[in-house]
Order: sequence, then structure tokens, then C-alpha cells
Amino acid sequence: MPSELVMPISGTVTGDVECRITETGTVIARFRLTAHSREWDPRAKAWRDAKPVSYVCTVWRDLARNAAESLTDGVTVLVHGRVTDVRDNTLWLSVNDLGISLSQRIAYTEQSLPGPQAAAPVSAPKPAAPAAATTASQPAARVSARPTPTDSRPPWWTAERTQGWPAFTPGGTTAHADQRC
Repeated sequence: MPSELVMPISGTVTGDVECRITETGTVIARFRLTAHSREWDPRAKAWRDAKPVSYVCTVWRDLARNAAESLTDGVTVLVHGRVTDVRDNTLWLSVNDLGISLSQRIAYTEQSLPGPQAAAPVSAPKPAAPAAATTASQPAARVSARPTPTDSRPPWWTAERTQGWPAFTPGGTTAHADQRC
């Protein structure tokens, strides 16, 4: 088997992450991963689940620390690693990089965590009152960046994440169709 068979895998973490520290202080974590692929059944003319593939993933240093803190049983992840061994129908991988799959959940980074208002219940919007004219002696009311728990505005991250994207509209379209990501 080639020693540098690097492959991307999408699968579900099964069980807990095991973490240990070597005598030299290197952090190592190991977790099991099960990948369920789909295949076309020409007789039934339908897609069906293929036989699951099992992996044992090993991660090192900072990636191991982060995996031990972030991964739990049932989380779908994307793994990029190199096959190091095959034992008992299980592929063993040395993982270079991994991430949480966003296909079934929302993941936040430390910088993008929503505030406590994001979890607060949202009340129904109140009917709009007629706008009062502002004069030089009456400055316009300042709008806070984050909504209060009784506010009916969209979550604060909607406004913050669209800043600097002049062509962005909330419906998921752009002003210029040729500028898609």
C-alpha cells in the first residue's frame, strides 16, 4: 500500500474521543469514524445505503486538543488524512485536518459566537407606528446593534455578517448574477 494515500472523508464520530499526552508532552487524540455512502441500485432504480466504512483517526498536538474539546458522539465531520494501516476491515488514518460538517448543524468559532440575545424568544412584530419627523432640536433615535429579547428585528449576526457585502440581499441572491461564489 502506498504510504502517502491522502484522502478526504465525511463521516460520523462514533463514541468518545480518547486523549493522552506522551512522555515528551505531545498531545494525541484518537476517535472512531463511520462513513455511510450512498449507491445506486439499478434493479430497484433507487439510491440505497452502501456498506459503512470504519476508520480510526489519530490527531496530534493542537489539532488533538481541539478535537478532544469539540468532537462528541454523533457529530458529522470532514477529515483529511493519510492511510497508515488497514486492520480488521478498518482503515487507520493520521489526520492532517478536520472540521465539523455544516450539513446538519450550525458551528460557531470563538469569534462568531452569538450573544445571549440569540437564544431569547422572539415576540411577534408590533404594528409600525407612524414615523415622527425629526428636527435639528430632536436628533434621530440611535438604534442599538444588538436586539433586545423583546425586539422583533432579525438576529444581530444577520446585520453584522452582511456588512461590507453591498451586493448581498437576504433572499440569497446577489445584485450581479455573474458574481456568485
